[in-house]
Amino acid sequence: MSENREITLADFQACSGIDDVGEAIMHLERNNWDLLTALNAVMNHDTQQLPSEINPDVEMVEVVQGVPVITFSSSDVTQTPKSESILKDNSENIKPGTSNTETSTIPKILTFQVHYLNTVYKINISELCTLRDLKYAIFEKTKVGPCQQEIHGWKKEPLGNSSVLKSLELVQENTLFITSKVNSGDSCLEPSYLSDRLSQTYVLNVRDDVNGKTYNLKYPGTHTILDVKTGVYTLTDVPVRNQQWQGWPNLVKGDETTLAQSGISFPEHNLSVSQIPVKEKKEKDILIVDSDSSVDEAEDTEEFEDVPESFIIEDDIFIDNVLPTKFQRLIPENIEDETMGTLHFSEQFEKRYGLIHPEFFTGTFDEAIRESCLKPAKERKLLAVYLHHDNSVLTNVFCTQLLGCETILQLLSANFVVWGWDFTYESNKQKFLSSVVQSLGLVGSEAVRNINIDTLPVLIILMRSRSTTEIFTIVHGNVGVNELLTNLIHAVDVFQEQKRVDVEAEEERQARERVKQEQDQAYQESLAADRAKEEAKQIQQQLEQRIKEQAEHKRLAHEAKKEAHRQAVRLSLPPEPDAETGNNILKVKFRLPGGKFLERKFKPDTPLQILLNFLIVEGYPTDEYKVLSSWPRRDLTSLDTSRTLSDLKFCLQETVILEEK
Repeated sequence: MSENREITLADFQACSGIDDVGEAIMHLERNNWDLLTALNAVMNHDTQQLPSEINPDVEMVEVVQGVPVITFSSSDVTQTPKSESILKDNSENIKPGTSNTETSTIPKILTFQVHYLNTVYKINISELCTLRDLKYAIFEKTKVGPCQQEIHGWKKEPLGNSSVLKSLELVQENTLFITSKVNSGDSCLEPSYLSDRLSQTYVLNVRDDVNGKTYNLKYPGTHTILDVKTGVYTLTDVPVRNQQWQGWPNLVKGDETTLAQSGISFPEHNLSVSQIPVKEKKEKDILIVDSDSSVDEAEDTEEFEDVPESFIIEDDIFIDNVLPTKFQRLIPENIEDETMGTLHFSEQFEKRYGLIHPEFFTGTFDEAIRESCLKPAKERKLLAVYLHHDNSVLTNVFCTQLLGCETILQLLSANFVVWGWDFTYESNKQKFLSSVVQSLGLVGSEAVRNINIDTLPVLIILMRSRSTTEIFTIVHGNVGVNELLTNLIHAVDVFQEQKRVDVEAEEERQARERVKQEQDQAYQESLAADRAKEEAKQIQQQLEQRIKEQAEHKRLAHEAKKEAHRQAVRLSLPPEPDAETGNNILKVKFRLPGGKFLERKFKPDTPLQILLNFLIVEGYPTDEYKVLSSWPRRDLTSLDTSRTLSDLKFCLQETVILEEK
């Protein structure tokens, strides 16, 4: 639907008060999306227009001898017997003296048995209606938009929507078959039709060409194509990225398209899935370099400068052939990914110094800070950054004796997040300094830059203080176990005190936020309650207004019916006889309930029905008023109306009294 039609639809619903989108679109389609014409049609329909005035395609037919006009519309219940009974009843109720109107042929009522989705809908419609009227009648039953209907079973194919049914050589009973045509995407669908497709359940017959199986999967129309592919992955173990499909409509743009929008067949659609061939990858051997001493010579550095190039990580590669010769550096040279560097650091540290070591965090330096210092106050920890260098004579003792001490390991595990990095290669040192600048700023990076290479390895303690993360202390590698333990305990004590202050401040802030949230929630609930009351009041007012309108409409219809009957009786009323025509003219005086009088002359052989018809014409129908003769007192409306006034012993001067029933 174009943007202009969406605006027209919204304006039409706002002005007409019709909330049902499908009904609104139906009215607009009937009037070629002319807003003013559609509104006039709806407003007139809601006031005093008769059904025959609303639909120009349905003709009003005058019938013989005062039979009421009949219009025809589609319905599940057969209308023909009811119409025949109406004709019969009215023909039997024709009263003497009524005049006949000119006759015309009553149009034939056609019955259509419409087959759609294993359901048969029965529709009765006049042969004077057009194909467009029939389509709208089908739309009211099946909710398939007129523009989406494909109708099969015609004896004579209609030329267009304006073709009159009478011209199609149809018999009394006809059978039609409806199929819906759907384009890919939802741009051509009516909103009501699309909503129906979204609520439907589709059966997908998926042929698995990999395993030679067929799956019958049920999905609602709201699910996307990606949901289907993900579900097939659980059945076939073929990843979504490796699935090759056949059977989806050609105009489907992406996996986010819903099944209702995709244009697949309902209720079943056939698909097939296979696996995209994956290129074979050669397994590569990894040469692990061993180091005989903690100090590398220049020759060793030159010999293994190109070793990191063999560390190629690819999907679906399993390392089977490992050739152990010499230790590798804890982190290869020119490492680009910090996470991969920390993984390599942890793995090589354990291989070199054994299983007893701190639990190193694997991830970037910034992620380590977030994991330790940027957590909520109650979950916060210290960050211990271990900087390693293979050329330092202190490295082996620090890693085995200090970082292998049980007490230190327990203290680190309980209060610290430990993150390690290797400074052996200058490229890796510069990468770490770059990360420090981004996370701690120039002050933090300057402190790390000033660390003397001869004092490595070091343990840098970072702490969250006054909403900033900063370096608390740097413990150099030339310390003993007791001194390292003392530094760590001191850092923990300072941290715990700062943590207590931060926890209290955070709890106060959370308490304030909870109070504010509770106040906001109470305010929103109050607003919602007021809004609900206002909506209920509006609904009640609308209901009362609707009841009043219906009562007024009913009253007006009743008045119109009475007036039509009165006019028909007036036409059937013979003229008043002239007094000069004879001496036997009866002069009847009618005393009305308000004290007023009416007077009219009648012939003695005039039937009582003519007298009663005169009162009907004057606005006093016999179903609302009693007509009493003065002497003897009797209710004339209860007598045989075919009797003449002379039979009823009417005098030449007679007075009749009218009383309300």
